[in-house]
Amino acid sequence: MPYNWKYQMETHENFESFMEAIGASDELIQESKDFKSISEIEETGDHFKVTVTTGTKILTNSFTIGQETELETLTGEKVNSVVMREGNKLTAFMNGTEYVTELTDADTLVNTLSMPGISYKRTSKRM
Repeated sequence: MPYNWKYQMETHENFESFMEAIGASDELIQESKDFKSISEIEETGDHFKVTVTTGTKILTNSFTIGQETELETLTGEKVNSVVMREGNKLTAFMNGTEYVTELTDADTLVNTLSMPGISYKRTSKRM
């Protein structure tokens, strides 16, 4: 199933605790916690462009499956990582955190971020 849609966050679980655990500032947490972020994912073959808009903050990452690239984390840090694909699931590891984006059906996108002892889950619906 290709990723070529926009999705708006409907629910998120454990956001504040997870953001604290990854070292996000209190200011960033407070600015972001009540916004319904919009994720736009564009797929062209093995190349992806992912844009997440949360209020006035826009995070854009472009990558090719299986190739090392520089990606920006939720805290704004830039790190090198490799994004892998298995079916409808994209996975990357950045600074000890596993980032998983999965298209669970044609209308639902689930992002799960996990590190030892804590995880964050965001569920978004197609717009």
